[in-house]
Amino acid sequence: MDQERISNESSAASIEFDNAPADVTSVGRAYHRKRACKILVDSPADFAPAVAERLGVRVIPFSYVTPEGEFLDDMWETRNPHDFYEFMRKNPDVRITTAAVTPGRYMEIFEEELADGLPILYLGFTGGLSSSIDSARQAAEAVIQAHPEAKIYVLDNLCPSLAAQLLAIEVVRQAAEGLTAEELYYWAKDARYFVQGYFTLDSLNWLSLGGRIPPTAANVGGKLDIKPELTYDRTGALSLCGMCRGRKKALRAIIQDFRENYGHDRALPIAIASADADKDADWLEAQIRREKDCEDVVIIRSSISPVIGSHVGPGMVAVAFWGGDRREKLSLTDRIARKVRGQ
Repeated sequence: MDQERISNESSAASIEFDNAPADVTSVGRAYHRKRACKILVDSPADFAPAVAERLGVRVIPFSYVTPEGEFLDDMWETRNPHDFYEFMRKNPDVRITTAAVTPGRYMEIFEEELADGLPILYLGFTGGLSSSIDSARQAAEAVIQAHPEAKIYVLDNLCPSLAAQLLAIEVVRQAAEGLTAEELYYWAKDARYFVQGYFTLDSLNWLSLGGRIPPTAANVGGKLDIKPELTYDRTGALSLCGMCRGRKKALRAIIQDFRENYGHDRALPIAIASADADKDADWLEAQIRREKDCEDVVIIRSSISPVIGSHVGPGMVAVAFWGGDRREKLSLTDRIARKVRGQ
């Protein structure tokens, strides 16, 4: 399968959105319209490369380190997803590390983008998983101090991986409709809670290598064929939905959560991505096509980036979509707090 695909009615549609519904086609034309601001995103949004190009936004690459050295996440321009994940499969004890963008690098990028005088909106990788957003804020403050006339808006997207891709697509459309950088900032500040995502992993090994779960839990999970279903909470941090015995049950759990939370707006695309698990991604797409209002919706397909993939390992498969407000899914402690406050 290609590294990225935009499909309509289960067949590959033009990357130009020519065969997509009218509203999405208009978004395609809007990608290169003159905007009142610069829009910056980053590589952990797991963009389909052709979609990132059509968006006309700058993608800031994160970096990752393998035994071969340090690399920039260039959306698979210089590396092949299968080769990357096959290395992980053959070397399950080797930890691939990632690095946040430094404040100094953010300063360089912001100053470059301010050269033509337009304001900047940066949709940054969630602080629930990375410190990079703090570096971006520090850099923005420093640049504004040096250039008081500059306008830089930095927003934590609170929705990692391909969910951030969906947010960026709609931000671009809103910019094409005439929203200013400040208006886009406040629009996205609310809209980010309505992008939902669910995913499963083939193994708990890489979460263990990264220190996110104990090694004993990963070993037991492997022996029992336990597959987690995960999402992210309103802070953008990972949240466990449940544990399933076997891969198929985990995939069915994702479809069930999609069914319960999908917003049924055909003008908004759905995104599916995998870490070298195309067959399972195909299965997810086929099942989604059977759901109400999904027969002809645009589905964007991409590969999980090495930055995300290094933490979750090969076999991750995920779906993201516009749905209900994630803020309404309160944790037990939040519900107790509301009760105490009499809300």
